[in-house]
Amino acid sequence: MIYNPLAGPVNLAATIELVADFWRARGWRVSIRPTQAMGHATELAATAAASGHRLVMAAGGDGTLGEVANGLANTTAVMAPLPVGTANSFARELGLPRPGMVAKHRLLQAADALARGRVQQMDLGYTYHEGGDGRYWLLWAGTGADGFLVNEVEPRPRWSKRLGPVGYSLQALTVLPHLPEIEATVEIDGRPFHNQYTLIVVSNCRLYAGGLVSLSPDAYLDDGLFEVWLFRGSGFGKVAAHLWHSLRSEHLHRADMLLVHGRSITIHTTTPIPCQTDGDKAGVTPLFCEIKPRALHMLIPDTAPPNLFREPGVML
Repeated sequence: MIYNPLAGPVNLAATIELVADFWRARGWRVSIRPTQAMGHATELAATAAASGHRLVMAAGGDGTLGEVANGLANTTAVMAPLPVGTANSFARELGLPRPGMVAKHRLLQAADALARGRVQQMDLGYTYHEGGDGRYWLLWAGTGADGFLVNEVEPRPRWSKRLGPVGYSLQALTVLPHLPEIEATVEIDGRPFHNQYTLIVVSNCRLYAGGLVSLSPDAYLDDGLFEVWLFRGSGFGKVAAHLWHSLRSEHLHRADMLLVHGRSITIHTTTPIPCQTDGDKAGVTPLFCEIKPRALHMLIPDTAPPNLFREPGVML
């Protein structure tokens, strides 16, 4: 069990021990490995897979999950997500109970839902920069408003984490009015799209923005395709308008919010713009993304939507 003790607004160390006992009572040998720095979760996950561990639990936020997925990509080890972070977007995707200040027991409920779940093979994104190393990711890669915001506010102060989505929103309101104009050319499987964009999201899942926006409601997690969203326009007002329409699920029918499916994505901007993967900093543009079909074994709880995958799962 890889546990990020700095994730989320609540100290869940004691509850993590109870979760470990939950699995021990079912015949598993469990060890807890706290992370010590950014990137440590990837090292721990890769070591666990190489050592023959069958199941690797990722107890943290979406960034921690992304790090663990990066360490387990293309192995037979199964990843299990435990929502310990602030937003827990992927946990929302799976319908997992999420712990809070007065509901720490929900982490045990999440463990129980996972124990009743199934193993699925999930697509991963793979991102790289010119002359740099590549990295796998679980949920999204992006540039524009989200990359700019992540670059400005991460790592988040403790007060912001304690306030959860409210704290993140307060920080966003101070940062996004300074978003620079973004002129970009996006190539999707060789097809070019050129315009001014407030946001470019390469999505590997259904939800976005901490799980508050159902960005791609019909997406599958194992179909070998990205959902690429091109949000046209410039300025903070346009960002706010796009968010409003997305929250109301109106983005699916607007000409200035374009969805294109693809497997290979290249993003060039006239000036370098910060990027993000799974809510963590990911350098600046140009950015290159490729889909890696079914590259991760994931334990999916019985709370997940039944149509999230095309292929049937297997019992753990």
